Amino acid sequence: MRHFLLVPVLGLAVLSGLAPARAATFDDPEWPCIQRKIPHLSLGQVWSGPLPDDNIEGLAREPEIQRLAARLELRRTPIDEAEALIAEFATGADEVRLTALYLATFQRIDRARSSIINGIGRYALKQRALDDQIDARRVELTQLLAADPPDHDRIDAVEQQLDWDTRIFLDRQQSLIYVCETPVILEQRAFALGRIVAAHLPQ
Repeated sequence: MRHFLLVPVLGLAVLSGLAPARAATFDDPEWPCIQRKIPHLSLGQVWSGPLPDDNIEGLAREPEIQRLAARLELRRTPIDEAEALIAEFATGADEVRLTALYLATFQRIDRARSSIINGIGRYALKQRALDDQIDARRVELTQLLAADPPDHDRIDAVEQQLDWDTRIFLDRQQSLIYVCETPVILEQRAFALGRIVAAHLPQ
């Protein structure tokens, strides 16, 4: 029996004996989140300003812009604080520098998001291996119970191992709820910061 679950954004699917969650169609069958796996964001999805050219890409690597982008990227920097930092930077900044600032910020957010997505993939493989281990223990337990005479010591040991593996599986699955939300949160942050920076572009 397969126990590997897709994790919804707002809560863990109701479990009944580790029953599988509703099936969904995804490009990566190992992907454990309910959201479709998108390894990288597209700048055009979150930015309505000018498209970067070589000059803007060069400016985006400047230390001053990188320092500010590093602060804007962090989720612990509240959006209202980020808005104030952008407004301060925008004083005297032209369209090119504002675009460079957003490009640097976007690139940082996208790298962080992609790293998290890769981590989710590795986590999912560990869950799959544990899932297989639970199946194997259940098969062994069924065989032990059917034996005559039964090996009660081994039955007790396998039941304990099965219980422990199941607890670990469910604990890890629940933690995936929050991990699976992170790429979405980062995408929303990229979009919000893009709107804030774009609001300072010359009309």
